Amino acid sequence: MSTELKHRKINESTGTDDRKEVVGEEAAAITASKKNNIFKRPRFSLVDSKEAFHKIRDSLFSSDSGYTNYRGLLNLCVILLIMSSGRLVLENILKYGFLVKFEVPIEFVRDPTAWPSVLAIICTNIFILNALWLEKKLEKSEIKEKNGMLIGSVNIFLALLLPAVYLWYRKANPVASFYALSLYTCISFKLISYLAVNRAYRQIRKEKEKEDNNNNTQSDLNLNLVKDEAKKLAEFQNKLLKKDLVEYPDNINLKDMYYFMLAPTFCYEANFPRTPTIRKSFVLRRLVELAFLVTLQFILIQQWIIPILQNSQIPFRESNLLKIIERLLKLAVPNHVCWLIGFYCFFHSYLNVLAELLRFGDREFYRDWWNAESVSTFWKTWNIPVHNFCLRHIFKPLVNMGVTRVQASIFVFFISAFFHEYLVSIPLRMFRLWSFLGMIIQLPFSIFVAKFLHGNYGNMAVWLSLIIGQPIAIMMYIHDYYIDYFKGLN
Repeated sequence: MSTELKHRKINESTGTDDRKEVVGEEAAAITASKKNNIFKRPRFSLVDSKEAFHKIRDSLFSSDSGYTNYRGLLNLCVILLIMSSGRLVLENILKYGFLVKFEVPIEFVRDPTAWPSVLAIICTNIFILNALWLEKKLEKSEIKEKNGMLIGSVNIFLALLLPAVYLWYRKANPVASFYALSLYTCISFKLISYLAVNRAYRQIRKEKEKEDNNNNTQSDLNLNLVKDEAKKLAEFQNKLLKKDLVEYPDNINLKDMYYFMLAPTFCYEANFPRTPTIRKSFVLRRLVELAFLVTLQFILIQQWIIPILQNSQIPFRESNLLKIIERLLKLAVPNHVCWLIGFYCFFHSYLNVLAELLRFGDREFYRDWWNAESVSTFWKTWNIPVHNFCLRHIFKPLVNMGVTRVQASIFVFFISAFFHEYLVSIPLRMFRLWSFLGMIIQLPFSIFVAKFLHGNYGNMAVWLSLIIGQPIAIMMYIHDYYIDYFKGLN
């Protein structure tokens, strides 16, 4: 038997407890320590000399600090923006009253000058079907390639010219005319891509036929059999994976043509990436925000922008430069707000609805243009469908022909400037080239920003050009519109 067990038995027999002995010893030790003043009060000290208090640190607003969490300041800016916007709304209503007329869309439909644009939109099918007929003839080699290029170019040229002439002489409603010409511009871009890509498909097919003819000898018979088996195996695997790829000329049909005409892209392919299903909740969310934002933009234009433009007639008539600048700055904010709303409505809400309904997989309609530190970066990122078209069908072909990249970029800018003027001058029925010149001025401004302004300064320059540039063009057109129509009537 162990010693501990013996000790426990002795304690049980005597009726004592070890714990009581320990407690007694501790109490005696505490009493003795009090007598000897062992527990003393802690010494009071102003600082802890053992810890280094200062370190090498940057202020949070310094760029070297690496601090990026400015969420609270962003919330402050949002609150100030809401408060200032609310004050402007109240001031506007007190000054002009409630100017919004919700019956304007109904009056627009009843307006007889809007119907020529509707007829022009219906006639777009003529040019689409002409392009499809031409491709079928080219595929069967009933028309030579050079003649086909000529016919296709004439078809696209007429698609841009005829509706412009028709709407000009019919004095169509400017808004309806703008949308009709925008549609014709989009269709023209699509037809250019459709003809170019199918021409490339025909060239590839001819090259394959030449290779097959050269390799179709008795010595290569076994190799051809292996290729045929590999092709059959690939087709079988594609069917299993539900990835049936369309090959030329199976893509030359009415269904494929109108799918491309509706798809949110200007670059044609025989096989577009497709999503498996249509997300109904996604479509519903986009439609709700589209309806809300279009209504908001409709209200802002009537209540905020139109009174500013109407009040700008007097400074223009008096040629008062200071008042014109004041009107310009006053127009800049509401115009930019409407531009931002319009961007979100079209490039995010509308194009995503269209892509979802068509199960179109490539949804990169824009990139982070708001972070652009140069003008060229902004033009490359804010409108990806147009950028891809210009890159694929204008810039790269010019570079392949021996044109320098700078010259090709300038040519693309001139094309963009032309279409900006085309979409403004024809609906307004006056040629002033303000939009064209506004685009051309972007070239030296882009060089200046790229050379002298970088980082945040470059980004601020881009935002400044967006906020101020558009109102300048609008004011110039309003000035000329006033001179041509109001003074002419008087």
